[in-house]
Amino acid sequence: MAARKKTPAPRPRAARSKRAPTRRRGTLAPGQQARGLSGAETALTLESPEIAELSAQVRSLSGAPVGAYREPLSGRPLLLATVPLAALQPTPFQRDLSPTHTQRLARRIGESGAFLDPLIVVRGEEGRLWTPNGRHRLAAAKLLGLRQITVLISPDPALAYRILALNTEKAHNLRDRSLEVIRMARSLAAARERGSEQRWAEQFETPELLTLGVLYETSGRFAGGAYSAFLRKVDRFSDRPLARSLREREDYAARLLGIDAQVKQIVAGLQARGFRSPYLRNYVVARINPVRWLKPRKAEAAPLMPMGQALTRMAAAARAFKLESVSHRDLAWIAVGAAAEE
Repeated sequence: MAARKKTPAPRPRAARSKRAPTRRRGTLAPGQQARGLSGAETALTLESPEIAELSAQVRSLSGAPVGAYREPLSGRPLLLATVPLAALQPTPFQRDLSPTHTQRLARRIGESGAFLDPLIVVRGEEGRLWTPNGRHRLAAAKLLGLRQITVLISPDPALAYRILALNTEKAHNLRDRSLEVIRMARSLAAARERGSEQRWAEQFETPELLTLGVLYETSGRFAGGAYSAFLRKVDRFSDRPLARSLREREDYAARLLGIDAQVKQIVAGLQARGFRSPYLRNYVVARINPVRWLKPRKAEAAPLMPMGQALTRMAAAARAFKLESVSHRDLAWIAVGAAAEE
């Protein structure tokens, strides 16, 4: 009779291997080093030389300085005040005003009985007060008939060009973002700001927004979403001076409009052959995209193909497009891909 195998005794609990503690997904670890000012260091009086000129300007506009402090992260001085609505202007490069959103916002503010969100304000051209991200709140305040509006004023005019990067809580669509960026670039070029596009990369976010901005200026209903994947792979910030690089982008935009005209003809031809899909344009653009199958690189890396060359090849592919090569299976595939991206 075979001997029964002994079951090994369980290891003592203390001897068992311990797994390293893992952080739960979604948790955010606080910074390891404290940054910024202490409470006492943020204190600032209205008579402080850092803010006295701004306080005087507010009073001259029939406004009222309320308080001042140093911003806890950077230490820059800020002035909290109320000013007449007529003293404020939106920056010329932010997104277009939406009457529907303005009316809804005014109704909600009126229902709450309080205007609690101060407008960020900077000193713009000729010392005027500009709000770089409060256009709809300013318009809503006018609809409500307010005499004064609460503002947070920065003496630093460059903040107007950095504020776009902070607009993450309200997602701008591609058209709004592109128009804001190109208007910002044109404002900088008109002010004869030195330096290249690359110098303003942080403010412009991504290079394709500049090209798409030119396109939306020319054609407000341009289908930018269909071309954004192509532009992300070939568009990069230029080292040329800003005014010169904008002229180059205008040339690129004109060529893309020509390509889009060809795409519209192809789409019309496919529709005449019985194809019905909201993704027809996306499908055609994907088919003629010369870098479609190339793996994207980091934004700061060299483009997969020079922009001029890519546009030449894209236009040639549009001219050579064969309507009879399209099948309903192809369109089903592109619809699944588009749904996954959304």
